Amino acid sequence: MARHFLALRDAQTLETEHYLLARRAVLDALERCAMAVIHGNAGLGKTYAVDDVVDELEAEVLWTSFPSQPTPRLVAATLFEQLCGHPTRLDRFSIIAQLVTRLASGPRLVVIDESQLLTGDCIELLRYLHDHRATRFALVLVGGNGTWAVLSREPMLASRVFRRVRFSALSRRDAVGAMPAYHPIYRHADPELLALIDDLFCHGNLRNGAAFTHSALQLSERTGRGQLDEQIARNVFALHAGGGANR
Repeated sequence: MARHFLALRDAQTLETEHYLLARRAVLDALERCAMAVIHGNAGLGKTYAVDDVVDELEAEVLWTSFPSQPTPRLVAATLFEQLCGHPTRLDRFSIIAQLVTRLASGPRLVVIDESQLLTGDCIELLRYLHDHRATRFALVLVGGNGTWAVLSREPMLASRVFRRVRFSALSRRDAVGAMPAYHPIYRHADPELLALIDDLFCHGNLRNGAAFTHSALQLSERTGRGQLDEQIARNVFALHAGGGANR
């Protein structure tokens, strides 16, 4: 099951437009053994959305991420280990040959998170594996700010992307409308207070919203208050240096 930031209890999944588009992109990519790219700034729910739909799939899923500037061999060896359940000492080209054989018995879904960290050589490796006549798998690249700039520098891959979803921050109106459905603490809150929270802290960013909610829930429990009010909200602002980290 997809996890909310900070393991926030009682939080509900917000089926925003971007969330629904990301689900559709993953399902379409899997159906066609195609490529999809899900990208946008940090904290907007990209990984959560993909993780949530992956939980429902019957197909085998390989999900991984890499440190900055990984080598093609690291990428190939990591995929091999996930497929086979054990590491390998083979050279890069031998591993690739093994991957082609093992990725032929699809369909599978391969998810690469933090894909903005991939090098051009790594992207070319993934394209080669996906385009090989023998393989059958869907490739979903999830990444933060700069992902599309990185991928679009590799036209051989960019031209093959079947679905692309760009996440952006919720508008003030959408954020205020969504908060009561997100967590019980907002259920009876004044809309003007919710607008203040979004303006000064959340900025339409779901991770900021989870951080605010976690702190507000703690304060409301410690003070014995059942509902969120402006005093609690401003105390949360103070705990977080006056506002959210991402704008």
